[in-house]
Amino acid sequence: MESQNPNLTCIICFDTFRVPVTISCGHTFCEKCITRHWDTQSKSDVPAQCPICSKKFPIRPILNRNVNLAVMTEAANSPSSTGGEPVSRDGGGATAILCHLHNMPLVYYCKEDKMGVCIKCGVSNCNSHQKVLLETERETQGLLLKSKSAEVEKLIKENDRSIGVLTENIEKAKVSLKQTSIWLDSKFCSLKEALDEKQETTNRFIERKNLGDLAQAEARLTQLRERAQELRQSQHRIEELHHLPDSELIKESTLVRVPSFKEIPVDMTPNLQERLNGITEVLSRVSKLVTEDLEKAVSAVVGLDKQGSPQDKRPVLAVVPSPAARCHPGGKEGLNAYRCSLTFDPRTANGHLLLSQENRRAEHLTSGPRQVLANEARFDHTWQVLCFQGFSSGQHYWELEVSKPWAYLGVTYEDIPRKEKGKRCMVGMNELSWSLQLDEQQLSAWHGGHREILPGHPRHKRLGLLLDYEAGTLTYYGDGATRLHAFHCAFTRTLFPACWIGEGVCVTLCST
Repeated sequence: MESQNPNLTCIICFDTFRVPVTISCGHTFCEKCITRHWDTQSKSDVPAQCPICSKKFPIRPILNRNVNLAVMTEAANSPSSTGGEPVSRDGGGATAILCHLHNMPLVYYCKEDKMGVCIKCGVSNCNSHQKVLLETERETQGLLLKSKSAEVEKLIKENDRSIGVLTENIEKAKVSLKQTSIWLDSKFCSLKEALDEKQETTNRFIERKNLGDLAQAEARLTQLRERAQELRQSQHRIEELHHLPDSELIKESTLVRVPSFKEIPVDMTPNLQERLNGITEVLSRVSKLVTEDLEKAVSAVVGLDKQGSPQDKRPVLAVVPSPAARCHPGGKEGLNAYRCSLTFDPRTANGHLLLSQENRRAEHLTSGPRQVLANEARFDHTWQVLCFQGFSSGQHYWELEVSKPWAYLGVTYEDIPRKEKGKRCMVGMNELSWSLQLDEQQLSAWHGGHREILPGHPRHKRLGLLLDYEAGTLTYYGDGATRLHAFHCAFTRTLFPACWIGEGVCVTLCST
């Protein structure tokens, strides 16, 4: 073995420096050797001191890496000086990595080239580049790896915690969905059972009432028929007297008596409908809840899964099919099947309204009221007009064009107030009428003076109204047969289309 260079030998281990460090007195040792030496002294309560000059240090000095000696040690341990065998660089069993260009140990790390380089590469190729000792960079990257490992460990814990929370929430959701499904099924079933039970009870009442009334009516009819036979016999006897001689005719005529009978009523249960008013009113409210509010609630939930579906774009017509509500054909063509022809009634038109186009157009004059004849049917103080035509049965559809959104369009019974001041005469502002209000901001539905604000934009130039009298529905459609709203009520009298028209607005009854 070749003799060691004494300038590169540690005085403690008598071997070539491994990670040489210099203390404040200027002497150099292996980092592990001086650390181990001081650790041994500290166990005997001996303060740290230099093994060479014996200088004492009250506080253990900071160990500073001796870069020059480290480079010289690496060079001395290179294969060119040790017969080509790699040597340990740090005493831990690791061997030096050689530069493929100069066959020398990699001493520096070039930050620009991001690679380890030897002394010659550091001078020739990376002279102007920022370099650090390979060991220093290793320590730096080791610290960074520890930091990254800590971050990854933290993320693992957070992810495991998220997995636990989500697993728990999934289990809760399963339980909640199951409970909600059971609750909904129970509610739907109970509602169906309640409706079926109430329908059966009502039908039994109507049947019992009808059977009793029919039996009474049949008995009265038998009495009337017997009375008719008796009257015909009397009539026949009177006619026979005309053929008798004068004396006998006079004698027999004094014996003839006109039959006298008690009046037999011919009406059939005039109060049955009134007795059923409470049921029809509740059914109207239930019908609205099911066909309007429940429909909106269900659509808001399931509609998210069917965005853009053609099924969603079809207009929802008057009511759900039932014995009391016919199923109308869908779309514009289906509505046209019920189209009717209407005209405004001049007798009802307020003085501010001018009728034209054969009473199919009503314009609110901005110049003030016209001189009109007094009429019991006229609206004296309300900017309103009714149509001639009224409906007491069947299905009827009509459309109106509105020049700008300031109008109330609907239907009313004939006995709506006409002479009062204030809103009570307006269509929709009393119990006798229903209307849809158009203004610049929104659409509103009115009945009995109560308002319901509707979703959607208010600017519809053409409005369609479908009245299904027996089903008890008045349904509004916007441009293109878009369904806007539906009223549900048990109608009892003739309904007349009505329009309240704002100043400067024209309303036209469409013929096609």
